Amino acid sequence: MKVNQILPFEESFLDCAISHRQLEHIAFEISKRGSVTNLNQVVWALKALTLTDSTTLGGDDTAANVRSLCQRAAFPIPEHILVELGVEPELLPDIHTAAVCVYPARVADAAAKLKELKKYDVIAIASVATGFPAGQYGLDSRLTEIEFAIESGATEIDIVINRQLALVGDWQGVYSEVCEMRKACGERAHLKTILAIGELGDMENVYKASMACMLAGADFIKTSTGKETVNATLPAGLAMIYAIQEFNRRTGILVGLKPAGGVRTMADAIAWLTLVKETVGARWLQPELFRFGASGLLDKIVESVNAYVNQQKLTGS
Repeated sequence: MKVNQILPFEESFLDCAISHRQLEHIAFEISKRGSVTNLNQVVWALKALTLTDSTTLGGDDTAANVRSLCQRAAFPIPEHILVELGVEPELLPDIHTAAVCVYPARVADAAAKLKELKKYDVIAIASVATGFPAGQYGLDSRLTEIEFAIESGATEIDIVINRQLALVGDWQGVYSEVCEMRKACGERAHLKTILAIGELGDMENVYKASMACMLAGADFIKTSTGKETVNATLPAGLAMIYAIQEFNRRTGILVGLKPAGGVRTMADAIAWLTLVKETVGARWLQPELFRFGASGLLDKIVESVNAYVNQQKLTGS
């Protein structure tokens, strides 16, 4: 199939000539509808927790810190605090992150720890691959890296698209490479495609890259590597949501969204959750269709929960 079979934008947002400024205005107006406080914020915090890919992608990653990452992903909040919040006992085992995300060389460490914790079947192991974060490697080596990560225990692969192809408008090239990556994953691992929106130049490229990746079989489209100067932004997220809506309208296929990089606070998380809920709908707010990629967000979620519990104790509520 040729990419131009699904990139005629007669009915897309591009033909409405929506500028970045307009996207920014629309995205922020929608996201502001999610202002919440007190117990509602805790509810949103726990929801965000279950949608988070807890991440470590440092050059100094070791087996020890990956094991620590997995321990915290599996048991992020002490059980007694969850009980104080009124979480039903049968729901306690579900309070964990959606995934851990590590480099291919650390996947085996993550798999071993999650198996030890008896969480391997409920917490996904995502691995960045294909020459993350730049992607400036030959296609064969990038495909080999996918294979290595999956053989080591990865159940999700976060690939980076070839931005050079995107920047020169070679969408057929982008599509063809992602098809090969989809083939390498097969049915063994979900495929998330990282657009690196901060390097694509404009929202039209963000939209086209989203479409090319979805056509090639991506299960998720992801904003950023977290290593760019500009990472997840609400306007770019809205452009990607428009693409997801259009792709769903044309094909009936549901594709997930993953903002990564720059989601640092509960306010940031709530803004994204609201944007998604108010556009594609509440059904997207599940791990199969929405994730946060954030190394520090889990800390803020736990802080938010603890602050509420401590406030309740002080006021005697």
